[in-house]
Amino acid sequence: MFPRRNQRASGNAHPTPRKHRADYQILLYMGILVIIGLIVIYSISPARVEMMNAGGNSALAQTHFMERQFLYLGVGLTAFFVAASLPLNLWRKYPKHVLLLGLLSCALLSFLGLLMDGGLIIKTNGAVRWYDFGIISFQPSELLKFGILLFGATFLGKQVAQKKVNDLHETLIPIGLIVVVSVLLVVVMQKDMGTGLTIFGMVFAMLYAAGLSRKWLALGVGISLVSGVLMVLFSPHRITRVLTFFSSSGVSDAASYHINQATIALGSGGFFGKGLGHGVQAFGYLPEAVNDSIFAIVGETFGFLGSTVVIVLFAALLWRILKVMEKTVAPEWRILTAGVFGLIATHVAVNVGAMTGVFPLTGVTLPFLSFGGTSLLFTMLELGIVMAISRYTTHMNITKQEAVRETTVRRRGVGRSRYASPRRNK
Repeated sequence: MFPRRNQRASGNAHPTPRKHRADYQILLYMGILVIIGLIVIYSISPARVEMMNAGGNSALAQTHFMERQFLYLGVGLTAFFVAASLPLNLWRKYPKHVLLLGLLSCALLSFLGLLMDGGLIIKTNGAVRWYDFGIISFQPSELLKFGILLFGATFLGKQVAQKKVNDLHETLIPIGLIVVVSVLLVVVMQKDMGTGLTIFGMVFAMLYAAGLSRKWLALGVGISLVSGVLMVLFSPHRITRVLTFFSSSGVSDAASYHINQATIALGSGGFFGKGLGHGVQAFGYLPEAVNDSIFAIVGETFGFLGSTVVIVLFAALLWRILKVMEKTVAPEWRILTAGVFGLIATHVAVNVGAMTGVFPLTGVTLPFLSFGGTSLLFTMLELGIVMAISRYTTHMNITKQEAVRETTVRRRGVGRSRYASPRRNK
């Protein structure tokens, strides 16, 4: 997946590299993906509004989705640039508070879901995942993921420095309890398997980057798989989705409808796509066309070529995140960067896999393209922290000698990229 550091070479004893120019390729790839998302939402917004207005429950303007997405984007970009500008030490101060707030907000949402239907919460098909504040809605599981990311990075960073990453009682049990409680709140109480998968992907990447032994990693994956199977077996709608994935025979047309429409959307786009405004799936045929199913709309609009470009852009963004992680000295920031990589990679893999029939259908947004505010806000916030971390990377693989030479001997201009090849630094 990505390189793991030798624990003896990754303690807090390393000097902090001097500040330099950030990796602006991260901003470039994120910006292109956001623009593609805006174009797609613009092309299907009239169709979605027409369908919603036809139901008689709303009277939305033709530009409703575009206006909302621009608002969400403004908030997300503000979070990105603020996070990219703040001192990194600030994120060390409040990880426990953010994690606790995320857990409490999810627990409160689950509790309210048992007492009411509507009002302060949004309940859809028995699933309770959102607070409804009238003008805006809020998904607390995104805050919980951010809390796990911050706490996990600072906690595991300390354990790496103390060479206790593989300690069962001091490291693995605390992290395991956080994951178990989070999964119970999100997957069991809120019925959100997709978010549970992204939490697993994020935590796995962080533990891998921290240097957890392969024995413990394999055991963790095994326990997670068994837990996932049990959660499917005790949930009828998940069993139906799994059966639909393996074979559409024996299941109702309603159960296979979503994946069938996604397949039709991708197939009808051909190689070059139907073009902006010429698709039909947004007229109520494809469920969640502006949210979880946005990749199928991309395929219908821009075809196989456009879909491939989107995947390549995500791969390029993830590669730049890996480069930041590889050259980061402080273990907590290296682990945090790995967590952001795991989070975004899992979102993309699960979303694209579900739309193309590689994985069973589950509700996960496609970062930067899907319509919505909470996911966009926290994804940009997390990527902004990675941008800030990229200002303190080194040229070489991290050893004590190289870290000292980077910070005390080499005095080049700070505008240079920090990813020069080792051959040029001999």
